[in-house]
Amino acid sequence: MTDKYLAYGRVIRDGKILFIRRRPGSFLGGHWELPGGTVEPGEAPAETVVREFAEETGLTVRVLGERGAYSWDDVGGRPMLIHATVYALAEDEPGEVVLDPDEHDAFAWYTPEEAAGLDIAEHFRQALED
Repeated sequence: MTDKYLAYGRVIRDGKILFIRRRPGSFLGGHWELPGGTVEPGEAPAETVVREFAEETGLTVRVLGERGAYSWDDVGGRPMLIHATVYALAEDEPGEVVLDPDEHDAFAWYTPEEAAGLDIAEHFRQALED
């Protein structure tokens, strides 16, 4: 069995968390998620989340701390264990969200209560709690 490492970030603006939606036709298309992605070889997960956040949203963020670490079997049935770390992030200057249209088709800022009704993975749901 192989291991895959992911890093995601939670940034809050005006009391709301940024979520992005995977574009239809992609893996988990239509599902909402926190920005983030795959940890590259030799890259620290905290570096990954800053890089992926910029690639997926156009925002510049910094890591404040770790919110949680989660592991699960691959949802596609591959012999793989997925490990995800969710980080608390901050923007030095609020910027305009600019999505990568190859990956995501929408973004929204939700309160934790609003986000509780979204179709999101359990590790994102746990990251809503303060």
